[in-house]
Amino acid sequence: MAAVAQCVWGSLRSRSPLLGLALRTSPRLLCVATQKSTGQNLEEEQGQSHNEQKAEPSAAERMLTEEKAKLEEQLKEVTDKYKRALADAENVRQRSQKLVEEAKLYGIQSFCKDLLEVADILEKATESVPKEEIKDENPHLKSLYEGLVMTEMQIQKVFKKHGLLRLDPVGAKFDPYEHEALFHAPMEGKEPGTIALVSKIGYKLHGRTLRPALVGVVKDA
Repeated sequence: MAAVAQCVWGSLRSRSPLLGLALRTSPRLLCVATQKSTGQNLEEEQGQSHNEQKAEPSAAERMLTEEKAKLEEQLKEVTDKYKRALADAENVRQRSQKLVEEAKLYGIQSFCKDLLEVADILEKATESVPKEEIKDENPHLKSLYEGLVMTEMQIQKVFKKHGLLRLDPVGAKFDPYEHEALFHAPMEGKEPGTIALVSKIGYKLHGRTLRPALVGVVKDA
């Protein structure tokens, strides 16, 4: 600092004798000027160094930035996998629930098919009894017939209770999902495509066709 002051002093004295005289009488003025100049230089150097540090991040900062990007990408992948796993689990749960519900509804399907044969036999038995013979003069036949009718009514009630309904589609439009055509024949006064004859009653279990009705369908003449 002393050397700087001497240099400044010599320069000023050689250039301006009056200024040199003034500085000789007031040396503190020279010190203050020198200190201000030196302080400004130091501040400029510090600011420039700070700007350079800002402009060029260090190696550690670059490593942290790269590591942050990797962690964010890994977090995104894990989140996507987690969401997909949740969606798959929900789909499995819904399918399992649907299978359980269907098992409850249609678990008696094979049992119902076996009972349908019994219902067919009862129906044929009641139809085979001559109606003119059902009189008080034939009490045994009358009681047998009434018993068959009551049994048939009861079994239909049981069927209905468990969601099993009859399909007797005389006069209805032919539906391949509910009916099975035994023959097609022209019939006067009947609309083509309708069912004119039911050979065997069909049944539906909870809206699903358990046994299609065997029918005869009217066709164009």
